[in-house]
Amino acid sequence: MQQSALKGAFFALLGFAVFSSHDAVIKYLGADYAPFQILFFSILLSFPFATLLLMRDKDAGTLRPKNPKWVAVRTIAMVITSASVFYAFSVLPLAQVYAFIFAAPMLITVLSIPILGEKVGVHRWAAVVLGLVGVMIVLRPGGEPLTLGHIAGLVAAAGHAVVSVVTRKIGQQERAAVLMLYPMMTNILLMGCILPFVYKPMPIEHLGLLAIVSFLGFSGGLCVIAAYRFGDAAVVAPMQYSQIVWGSAFGFLFFAETPDSATGIGAAVIIAAGLYVVIRESLGGGSKNTPVLRTRGRTGSPSSPNIGAILRAQTEQALPGHEALAKARKRN
Repeated sequence: MQQSALKGAFFALLGFAVFSSHDAVIKYLGADYAPFQILFFSILLSFPFATLLLMRDKDAGTLRPKNPKWVAVRTIAMVITSASVFYAFSVLPLAQVYAFIFAAPMLITVLSIPILGEKVGVHRWAAVVLGLVGVMIVLRPGGEPLTLGHIAGLVAAAGHAVVSVVTRKIGQQERAAVLMLYPMMTNILLMGCILPFVYKPMPIEHLGLLAIVSFLGFSGGLCVIAAYRFGDAAVVAPMQYSQIVWGSAFGFLFFAETPDSATGIGAAVIIAAGLYVVIRESLGGGSKNTPVLRTRGRTGSPSSPNIGAILRAQTEQALPGHEALAKARKRN
């Protein structure tokens, strides 16, 4: 059991290191190209990886969603999140962007009340307030002007929270292909409409970097899937905060970024609040749906496979009656 937990932690750390590399490449390209252009081509180049996953999907059925309204909400939120986080990475220090998106667990806790019917007690409300205090420390109102990059980072955190809670609500009923393809196609269509207004010719080496972004998003997702197969969610979920270490290192080495004290203190407060929420949910602290603990996606990586849906499908296929379970899910 302990060896399995160590494997889970290892794959989680590896996966989030890969995701941080993905973000660093986006930041590098963001110095020359609009985030809409980077997003368009990175998703376009990720379709071969998506095809490989679809070929492994054993669920029969169409791509028509069973919950069209919620799928539409999730799709719109994913498009907004992807565009926002790509822009934030382009204009803000990596560590500062991570500080903002680490606030997502607190927003997930709040959104789980109206969407999932969660009952949030005083402990998790205290963690929400603490997390918001951490965000304000990073933003330091009055100390620095509020930029579009800061707003984009906050929007990315809010969008990721919406995606996570809606996925938790409908994930048992929708096929992994539906949850993966609808956001990808919508991103391609919308970014393709914007592309003529922002397009800048790219040399072959930059197109190669976009292919690397797609590959890193896909492989990072596979690492996190492996992490959840080996380790419990309570072990794997906190590993996402290791990205602040990678972000600080990449920012310092490649972009001459040195996180200031406000970002460091604020990130520490946000991480502490997020860890407390994870601990409360893992100990059964009044949470029925454990929405934060079961959030397995990664903010702003549209080329990453849908981790929760794939894990669910693998679990069902490993059970003796997985065919009956699949049919029952389709009827619901």
